[in-house]
Amino acid sequence: MSNPKSANWQKDVAHVVHPYSNLDAHDTRGPLVITRGDGCYVEDENGNRYLEGMSGLWCASLGFSEKRLVEAATKQLNTLPYYHLFNHRSHPPGIELAEALTAIAPEGLNHVLFANSGSEANDAAIKLVWYYNNLLGRPKKKKIISRLYGYHGVTVASGSLTGLVHVHRDFDLPLPQVKHTDCPSYYHFSKPGESEEQFTERLANNLEQMIIEEGPETVAAFIAEPISGSGGVIVPPKGYFERVQAILKKYDVLFIVDEVICGFGRTGQMFGSDSFGLKPDMMTVAKGLSGAYQPISGLLLTDAIHDALKAGSRKHGAFAHGLTYAAHPVAAAVALETIKIYQERKVVEHVQSVAPYFFERLNKLSVHPLVGEVRGMGLLAAVEITSDKARKTPFPPEAGIGAWIQNKAMEHGVIVRAISTCIALCPPLISERSHIDELVDGLAKALDEAQAHFGATVPA
Repeated sequence: MSNPKSANWQKDVAHVVHPYSNLDAHDTRGPLVITRGDGCYVEDENGNRYLEGMSGLWCASLGFSEKRLVEAATKQLNTLPYYHLFNHRSHPPGIELAEALTAIAPEGLNHVLFANSGSEANDAAIKLVWYYNNLLGRPKKKKIISRLYGYHGVTVASGSLTGLVHVHRDFDLPLPQVKHTDCPSYYHFSKPGESEEQFTERLANNLEQMIIEEGPETVAAFIAEPISGSGGVIVPPKGYFERVQAILKKYDVLFIVDEVICGFGRTGQMFGSDSFGLKPDMMTVAKGLSGAYQPISGLLLTDAIHDALKAGSRKHGAFAHGLTYAAHPVAAAVALETIKIYQERKVVEHVQSVAPYFFERLNKLSVHPLVGEVRGMGLLAAVEITSDKARKTPFPPEAGIGAWIQNKAMEHGVIVRAISTCIALCPPLISERSHIDELVDGLAKALDEAQAHFGATVPA
């Protein structure tokens, strides 16, 4: 960790409020102060170097020193450092980015509303769903169905979509219009003797029953990540999305696909929607959109939804929604350059080439006494931690084994992330086999040390 006597450490403890951190413990624990980045690596203020196996927060897809993105930002700062899209104004980076983004998006998503973060994009999706149904004369059709353990952000609306109890506790969330259905994790929630196909059918039936019980005339949209990230890197079972999409179509329920983590090559296709055959009515993107070099996000819309927004302007005179920094020209220029890099360097193809080796190495950890399951796709994975492999029993939360493994991995020079009952890995899309070896080797050492420290029940 960083030096508690450093000026950075002291100032941070005195003034910075840290997201997803124990604010009470922070006074004594303090921050790890990262000062520079280089390719897949970052370095702290004491000169310690780490392989960033989480791409920061699932987002630094091109690593931490991509000069083309720095140059794109610098050029735009020297040309037009800021302008907006309000009141019929525009600027070239925003226009070109919208064109480039809709060109690579799933078919039918021809319009984009920009924002600054994934939370904001998902927040806007809810707002537009409500607006859309009001304009269609369906004022009761307002409920949004999300999923337990799904993650969609932390604003009032997107935090309501998130199906994690710690995001709701004492924040007066979720909003009453948001309902949560089953998490599609076969490992965690299948019944004894239940096949993957039977599990899928049960979840689909539960979703349909929820829509019927709530009243189809009141259910407006369903939101899902192709692979749930912060809920534990949950990969849906076979046939899950085929069944879900058929149910949504049957009851005229919009499908919002949250591609904030999965988008831009993470799953081995340009979008998770491509990996799972999804046909979104709305799609949110962020993180990999700019490779994390600038804050920017987007909500992509079909023609039908955009036509309703235009009808709203005929009714009200203007589309009364927008953000000061949405499609900020510097952020848009960087995002546009990021998309060009993905295409010119065939980043998606690179992920396809290294992903098999990534899972070959990870799957070797499956025999470890602490590992219940390895799951994921592309360069997105989770290693499930269990105290009893046969019974799939997690360690009690108070044991803190996930954080312990995370910290031990850092001692071995790699950054991973403990979430839920697993260790998540999300290395930069530019990772080579050597980086994968370094990442998995560091995690393996931490797992061995955790086994010695915590123990586990090994099947006879």
